[in-house]
Amino acid sequence: MKRRLLGRTGIEVSEIGLGTMTWGEQNTQDDAFEQLDLALDAGVNLLDTAEMYPVAPRAETQGETERILGAWLASRRCRARVVVASKITGPGRAFGWIRDGQTRFTAEMLVAACEGSLRRLGIDTIDLYQLHWPERSTNMFGQLGYTPRDDADATPIEETLRGLDALVRSGKIRAIGVSNETPWGVAGFLQAADREGLPRIASIQNPYSLLNRTYEIGLAEFAHREDVGLLAYSPLAMGVLSGKYAGGTLKPEGARLTRFSRFTRYQNPQAWAASEAYVQVARDAGLDPSQLALAFVTQQPFVTSNLIGATTTAQLASNLASTSINLTADLRAAIEAVHTRWPNPCP
Repeated sequence: MKRRLLGRTGIEVSEIGLGTMTWGEQNTQDDAFEQLDLALDAGVNLLDTAEMYPVAPRAETQGETERILGAWLASRRCRARVVVASKITGPGRAFGWIRDGQTRFTAEMLVAACEGSLRRLGIDTIDLYQLHWPERSTNMFGQLGYTPRDDADATPIEETLRGLDALVRSGKIRAIGVSNETPWGVAGFLQAADREGLPRIASIQNPYSLLNRTYEIGLAEFAHREDVGLLAYSPLAMGVLSGKYAGGTLKPEGARLTRFSRFTRYQNPQAWAASEAYVQVARDAGLDPSQLALAFVTQQPFVTSNLIGATTTAQLASNLASTSINLTADLRAAIEAVHTRWPNPCP
């Protein structure tokens, strides 16, 4: 498993990272331990979680994913071998059970959220602490079209960075990142850090897959010019790119889109058509569709780590094997042909 630098931090992370949001909902603690053991043996060292997890979020399960990861770290005594990433929940009325709805990015809330995550994880330091989504009103989670709104009460970026700086200085976190961000937001964080002498964001955790390559427009350049690489989430578009839903005609038992009807981001006619075309590209080449889709993401030059998740160890083993896939010029041309026909059907 290859390692890549996380921004300018000096921290090295595996090209494949393990996403954890199913643990405590679709997966039990025993399932999670099996996944973690398999991933660690394969050379994965980046483990990504969040105080909000598992997904779909509920008051009854909130924080369970971090607790499961913490139990594994204590059981395996391997803290020094892994890079632990977590996230503070962004604002939203739907998460009133998290700190009584106090989910803004003020210094006080950052401390409360970080200390809660540290307790659940059972560790002293979080290696990468991320803002799960922007506090201000902006385009995220597939929203197209920008609608200006009054954000006068939003926490200024400088104040948030000062709060994160205090956590770095106290040793509670090592590096910082953003998630579900826009080019304006990334530029704002970098400018404020330079101007105020505050911590610099090391990464951007945004969706990126064959069905959503919007990251390439406006954000990918930051990886090249500013060393702020992508931690790609949903690289299989919630499993759509595996082909298991057969263009929306199948509902596999236990699958995420079968269990949770609320996840519609990757379900529209254009998405089904594009995913079927990508699946055919893979099969024509004698490849597993999931492995093709993951290899495409991992091999992009602006990607720091490809965050994969699975509900079974068999799925995870297959996904980890995607690092051995060689994307030939012909395969890349076939992928681009599909992309030209159905560009970004699931932004």
